[in-house]
Amino acid sequence: MGHPNRRDLGLLVLRVGTGAVLAAHGTQKLLGWFGGGGIEGTTKAMEAMGFHPGRESAVAAGLGEAGGGALLALGLATPAAGAAAAGAMAGAVAVHAPAGFFAMAGGYEYPAFLGFTAAAIGLTGAGRYSLDHATGHVLDRPWVVLTAFLGTAIAAAAVVNRRAQYQASTDSDSDSEPGPDSGPEPESESEPA
Repeated sequence: MGHPNRRDLGLLVLRVGTGAVLAAHGTQKLLGWFGGGGIEGTTKAMEAMGFHPGRESAVAAGLGEAGGGALLALGLATPAAGAAAAGAMAGAVAVHAPAGFFAMAGGYEYPAFLGFTAAAIGLTGAGRYSLDHATGHVLDRPWVVLTAFLGTAIAAAAVVNRRAQYQASTDSDSDSEPGPDSGPEPESESEPA
């Protein structure tokens, strides 16, 4: 291999770029930066999207994105950072999935890309130009990779499943309730008066 540092430089660029995007999205949710709704606006949005409880969902999504993104950019606790960001993106994918794949139509293309990229970095490691490397990889061990990704997969599946169940129950409630314009059922002409 003629250029041993190219891989590490590539990982640095990928980590910093992906981490910065994720951190920016997370700070929109948590702090209202960059035109975001802050925790109150995000809480309302989470509830409207079917995530309950809304405030806890907003905090979890914001921390997964902001914290995971910042740690990815620094290359610190990279497996946990990648797993946390990927878990947050799994929730976003669930929200956008009904619109199909492409972001242009409101689909899940963008959050899926961010999630896969964060997961790939978490699995690959941060490379030589990282705080993980500087600290002797104390937070980047095989058991951390396994624990972080397994824990995140379980948590994300539970959250997405709970959201799906909530939406199914509200859909069935709205289907069974008469609308505001509907009056009593008209009597059939064959029924005696």
